Amino acid sequence: MSELFAFESDFVASLRCIPMAVRFKLDRAGIKLSLRQWSRFRREDRQTLLDTPCITDAEARTYRGLLELLVLARAGEPAAPLIEPPPEDWREAVVPDQVRSFAACLGVAPPADDTWASLPELRRFVLVKLSRDNHDNVNFVPAMREFGLI
Repeated sequence: MSELFAFESDFVASLRCIPMAVRFKLDRAGIKLSLRQWSRFRREDRQTLLDTPCITDAEARTYRGLLELLVLARAGEPAAPLIEPPPEDWREAVVPDQVRSFAACLGVAPPADDTWASLPELRRFVLVKLSRDNHDNVNFVPAMREFGLI
């Protein structure tokens, strides 16, 4: 879950923005991290957050503790928990409706359900995140292309 994507290439080298792999881990850990807080982290902090596993519940608790320490140390404030648990429709075996709808709005075919089910969790998470109303969605089509879906 430390994959960096080509559609993120404009900021991957410096990790100046929060990569999708870290966004996935933030959701798993239940922490809301602002770009301002991220920018206060050292390069090695950012790399650690990218490299640290956060799949199991135990790893998510450890990751949350690491985040809480880093936010307090670097930004001088406590880490904010997510107000409500994030939707996990990326875990569904079929393409979520919001991905289908968003793809249709952009004039691209959504992935087939069997293709969706075979995608790694992080890639499904990315497509769900990039199809949300309140997200900068310019990378949806590049992500679909990168994942071999169009």
